[in-house]
Amino acid sequence: MCGIVGIVGTQPVAGRLVDALKRLEYRGYDSAGVATIHEGALDRRRAEGKLFNLERRLADEPLAGNIGIAHTRWATHGVPNETNAHPHFVDGVAVVHNGIIENFSEIRDELLADGASFKSQTDTEVVAQLLAKYTREGLGHRDAMLKMLRRVTGAYALVVMFKDDPDTLMGALSGPPLAVGYGKGEMFIGSDAIALSPFTNEITYLVDGDCVVINRKGAEIMDHNGNRVERPRQITQAAAFLVDKGNHRHFMEKEIHEQPEVISHALSHYIDFTSGTVKVDTAIDFSAVRSLAISACGTAYLAGLTGKYWFERYARLPVEIDVASEFRYREMPLSPDQAALFISQSGETADTLASLRYCKAEGLKIGAVVNVKESTIARESDAVFPILAGPEIGVASTKAFTCQLAVLAALSIAAGRERGTISAAEETALVKALMEMPRIMTRVLNSIQPQIESLSRDLSRYKDVLYLGRGTSYPLALEGALKLKEISYIHAEGYAAGELKHGPIALIDENMPVIVIAPHDRFFEKTVSNMQEVAARGGKIIFITDEKGAAASKLPTMATIVLPMVEEIISPMIYALPIQMIAYYTAVFMGTDVDQPRNLAKSVTVE
Repeated sequence: MCGIVGIVGTQPVAGRLVDALKRLEYRGYDSAGVATIHEGALDRRRAEGKLFNLERRLADEPLAGNIGIAHTRWATHGVPNETNAHPHFVDGVAVVHNGIIENFSEIRDELLADGASFKSQTDTEVVAQLLAKYTREGLGHRDAMLKMLRRVTGAYALVVMFKDDPDTLMGALSGPPLAVGYGKGEMFIGSDAIALSPFTNEITYLVDGDCVVINRKGAEIMDHNGNRVERPRQITQAAAFLVDKGNHRHFMEKEIHEQPEVISHALSHYIDFTSGTVKVDTAIDFSAVRSLAISACGTAYLAGLTGKYWFERYARLPVEIDVASEFRYREMPLSPDQAALFISQSGETADTLASLRYCKAEGLKIGAVVNVKESTIARESDAVFPILAGPEIGVASTKAFTCQLAVLAALSIAAGRERGTISAAEETALVKALMEMPRIMTRVLNSIQPQIESLSRDLSRYKDVLYLGRGTSYPLALEGALKLKEISYIHAEGYAAGELKHGPIALIDENMPVIVIAPHDRFFEKTVSNMQEVAARGGKIIFITDEKGAAASKLPTMATIVLPMVEEIISPMIYALPIQMIAYYTAVFMGTDVDQPRNLAKSVTVE
């Protein structure tokens, strides 16, 4: 994931900026750069690869200046080379950026028609081009920044420096985080407290929609309309810890809200945003395998179960899936014309690793969907598909789960293309849906929180909860139940909605909340019929649906959580958000240890 640092200082900043970038190396990156203003001129040094390449460059060509910005880039738009590395310069404007500008292609075409000349392949350059255009038209820096923010859409964190104002940095965010740090006669801005910890422990976390102007005297924070807003300062312990909670009560809450950012980075690894196609370079030839085996544990297994629906639908590839603790002992018949995928956040899960080795001994090509590329599972696989979720501290997986889903969705599209089961037009439509996901996730997280907090207070009074879903909402029902029992210790079960009448309906009474996950898709009418069975027996329905689904159902509910209408392929990632938040807030009201629930470990490395 990209990293940002900026300093308005009283001494040369280039070396300090690079030192701060080193604190962000855990995010992953493929190029880096730093820019400063000195004696009225913008200058920069950029390098492909790791930070030591940038350090060598600076040793040979030092940068002077007491104000500067720096960046580590994970390539999204454009290959990872020096030309596409940040900061980007256009006519006295310097920009660094995390995230994705979704409408960059439209803006780029407009600017090209207006005579602009682009130097890079990145979406970020349109920000610099817009700011340069607006300042040429006579707008002041602040007004140009606000006008630019009203023009771009997407998930982004931006820091901007103007050549003719060597005392000021400006920043803005919508999705990815930014924090402002306070020093003595100097100020800082960065992706998180980790980046700023060498300089200060007094910070302010900005909120989605904020725009900030910082100089040596302090920071002025405003919304995108230019209205001043106040954000609290806090003392951070980031210097003592690898990862900081920010302004969140728990790591789990922070990781829920990080999902738009980490999903965008995961997608950037597997999608060519310019062509609207999937880019997967793999040792597994999906066109040559007759079936696929998937195995994992816990939440990762439920991601795999969702992936089964996608591989079978889009690639017409039969999938055999089981939890790894069963898979390893089943002695299922396998042959070299099959392939296997193993999913693990840590890449060290003992049962999953044993299942991998069984398949490898049978001659199968092995793929690993992991968060730790140096893990044992990754090292022993033929193809590694990193999920790029970054460190996940909360034991109950959130962002790793949705990143696993995003990667599996991309792989299923790639498999469909290789097998000729989806057309180029269908691939483009599916990819477009995936590209829109970070923005939609940000919108959902911002809109549903108050309702879910209120609902969870009521839910914390019950002892049992059922979850129902069909299609890819069935694995989500299982995941919702798993999350709730993991961290709140309320007994919860997930079922395929069609199985309700085959047993679980006996449990339905006025003391049984039933959470129904039902986007208005091809399964909706059948799911509503199951809801009617619950309502007829006095069950308390919590209905998670979209605008069309909410309008179509007239059944009484304990609560109806309305999400945006979305394409079917991204529905599991979007609907994962409310089930995570229900579990989180219910556990908060129960007073449990959210981040480290009893008896559970983050990585299960024993059988």
